[in-house]
Amino acid sequence: MKYEGYIKRQLRQVEEFKRLEDRALPRTIDYQSIPGLRIEAREKLEKIRPENFGQAGRISGVSPADLAALMIYMETKI
Repeated sequence: MKYEGYIKRQLRQVEEFKRLEDRALPRTIDYQSIPGLRIEAREKLEKIRPENFGQAGRISGVSPADLAALMIYMETKI
């Protein structure tokens, strides 16, 4: 019961990530300008240039928080 709220939130995030798995990322996206991304994630995303969120999520060094920041950026800027 103590962690029920946290677990529900995580389950919602998992469902959201599944839904966005195939959502394309533009080839021209400037990862350096996305607020909330950690430096390591910026570097790896710039180097690898994933085609979609699913690929981005499987990159070592890209955390769920980085994906959340990327999702927010995509919804507001692009």
